[in-house]
Amino acid sequence: MTDANTHAERYLAIWNETDAARRRAMIADAWTEDGVYVDPLMHGKGHDWIDCLVEGVQTRFPGFRFALIGEADGYGDNLRFSWGLGPEGGEPIIKGTDFARLENGRLKTVHGFLDQVPAAA
Repeated sequence: MTDANTHAERYLAIWNETDAARRRAMIADAWTEDGVYVDPLMHGKGHDWIDCLVEGVQTRFPGFRFALIGEADGYGDNLRFSWGLGPEGGEPIIKGTDFARLENGRLKTVHGFLDQVPAAA
């Protein structure tokens, strides 16, 4: 496995990319064709659905950015990392922890858990 932080940062960069064409290229590079994303609020399979999920979060939280919290952890093809989502340059108002499985160095599954969500979100 390559560096866990590299995978986590690459993953979060997708969620922060607002240029649709660039984001789709990043998804194609980082995810397997049949990759699956699941969290308590949404799920999707394949590049098109993952792109739609990212766009939905960006629409719901304009100007917010994802950032890695602490260090990512990994062993074999498994990855765990925590993240925060908040206004660019500000404190995150939403926090979560994701568990990912890689296949040939690309994301195969990501299961997200929400650790902190304000009532208004």
